[in-house]
Amino acid sequence: MVARLALVAFLVALAAGTVILLDGGEEQPPPQRFAVVEVPVRRGEVPPHAEPVPTDDVAGWASRVSAATDIPRRTLLAYATAETATRQRLPQCNLTWVTLAGVGRVESHHGRYGGTRVGDDGKLSKPIIGVPLDGSPGVQAIPDTDDGTLDGDPQWDRAVGSMQFLPTTWSRFGLRAAPDGARPDPQNVDDSALTAANYLCTSGGDLATGPGWWKAVLTYNESTRYAQSVYSGAAAYARKAAELA
Repeated sequence: MVARLALVAFLVALAAGTVILLDGGEEQPPPQRFAVVEVPVRRGEVPPHAEPVPTDDVAGWASRVSAATDIPRRTLLAYATAETATRQRLPQCNLTWVTLAGVGRVESHHGRYGGTRVGDDGKLSKPIIGVPLDGSPGVQAIPDTDDGTLDGDPQWDRAVGSMQFLPTTWSRFGLRAAPDGARPDPQNVDDSALTAANYLCTSGGDLATGPGWWKAVLTYNESTRYAQSVYSGAAAYARKAAELA
């Protein structure tokens, strides 16, 4: 399962400015010009539609959409690349970048949690690591499964990276975006986005349908409020991108 087994500890509030608890304290999102309005959609509603990323001008598209949505350009490129790669590998999934952006917004403010920056190489300036899943109130107890290799904690598992995966989930679904033979790195937005795409497609099937999309997102985090917030972000990004077309 993905990181959000400990909903109370990780997801404190889902208002227009999402508040996330990753390290024991409340973290406010960075100042933004673009606001996502939370909408109370019902389970099963058809997901937001977004046109495929234009592969002939990804860089220009990313610059325009980033400026309009406040998604860091480098993170947006990771979402776009993951969409394109997944459409080639799993065309029946119909994954769109806005779903990845909806997840990334809730999980880590698109890799900017706690003042983290996304480098030109896709690496985070500092690791994003969640709270220890130690059985504290509202937190499921998950003893360490990777000797602290990914999360630095040899006693308890913690969620890692911009898309917040548990080590066990990462070890099963992790994909490397670059063809360099290196291990997938959860602290790299390219790997994290591609792995999230892999997990969502494996979990939901056809993400262009209501049942498929909701099954995938609710597998990522079994919370209707969480899925509604992901949906709200995806819908807002899709609308804005359509206005720029």
